[in-house]
Amino acid sequence: MHTERERTPQTNLGTLRPAGKPRKSKEDEENLKQTKTPHATAVYEHFPEQNIHVKETFNVAISKKKFQQKLVQTLLRVNCRTFTFEDVGNPTVPGCTVIFEFGIADSNSFNFISEREAEKMLTALNSESCKVMDFFCAIRYYKDYASSKKPLKFDYYMGRFVFTEENVLELQVFHERGPRYVSPKDLTAFLQKKINEASARGTLKKVEPL
Repeated sequence: MHTERERTPQTNLGTLRPAGKPRKSKEDEENLKQTKTPHATAVYEHFPEQNIHVKETFNVAISKKKFQQKLVQTLLRVNCRTFTFEDVGNPTVPGCTVIFEFGIADSNSFNFISEREAEKMLTALNSESCKVMDFFCAIRYYKDYASSKKPLKFDYYMGRFVFTEENVLELQVFHERGPRYVSPKDLTAFLQKKINEASARGTLKKVEPL
């Protein structure tokens, strides 16, 4: 079972730039910013469409707008909470806990999904749904020892939800860097499970390839 203890973000996730462009510093690269203006879109302009590691299609049991609101609420609920590796997927590192940090796209960067950021996005979605929603995900790993926890190398992912039809979506996952302790497929399965938790019949149903 995962604990519901909320934690303050410890990773400075940062403003991402297109591959091959110069970066100012690691701190700048890994620093998620907060914005004050509600935004109606959630598209990252430099999403690596040609380098997708996993692409899966789902049928959606609710309207596009309701699903997008549910998605934002789910990521807010998951953000900075501690899970066992067994909660997330195949435990490639025994005795390890996992913490997710999600950010939502805002043109050239990603904003950490705090209570305030989620409320801004939910307000925007009341007026208009999105055709595409991009997210950044940092996954922190801690090896549990008797007297302490040792941080391991983190994984960094980008995810894109593409709403191709009213009740169909495509989830694209790109692994930016890290050891892949949580695989791209484990990440998509974890997101599906968390989104479906509050629904008796399941909000998302994976479309298996023919």
